[in-house]
Amino acid sequence: MERTKSSIEQIQPPTYGNLVTILSIDGGGIRGIIPATIIAFLESQLQALVAMNEVTKQIIKQNSDFFPIKPHEYDRFLIISIGTGTAKNEEKFNAQMAAKWGLLDWLTHSGTTPLIDVFSQSSADMVDFHLSAVTQALRSEDNYLRIQDDTLTGTDSSVDIATKENLDKLCQIGENLLKKPVSRVNLENGLFEPLKNGETNEDALKRIVRKRA
Repeated sequence: MERTKSSIEQIQPPTYGNLVTILSIDGGGIRGIIPATIIAFLESQLQALVAMNEVTKQIIKQNSDFFPIKPHEYDRFLIISIGTGTAKNEEKFNAQMAAKWGLLDWLTHSGTTPLIDVFSQSSADMVDFHLSAVTQALRSEDNYLRIQDDTLTGTDSSVDIATKENLDKLCQIGENLLKKPVSRVNLENGLFEPLKNGETNEDALKRIVRKRA
């Protein structure tokens, strides 16, 4: 279907007030149910924001209160990153072991696929580390919320077992994530660690909704 100029003009950027918002669920196979469960909770909290229509009208009218965003106004950006879950990192090998590997060892070693694992895990870790470093450096770390379960095992970590039992379990994992404490990557060791303030992911989402209301 060919897009016309009028149809493109009708597509407004996803915004709320002076925030630019982007929603994307990419990868993870059926584990996409985990972030979908959390997004369903977030949506239920956002239903109370009846001012959305009025804000949208002001954006369409190009109200100067909403745009443009100046480079130094980092606190106007809100990032909620919800992972689809990853298999538990069992640390089956380290740098000393890998230093002795040949090509075949990198492809398959003791029932694992080290090269594939490195690429798949490092891409997400690098993004999280970068966002954490930037937001912490700019004193806006409370505007970045990362929700992820990196302890999945067995069928929970599969991307293609679509039995009713497994799908229900993935929904439960998503609901359990809401009750877990907010975690943030430690820039010193790269580990994803819970914060000491006791705030849960559910509390953080509610706080964000109240703040933006």
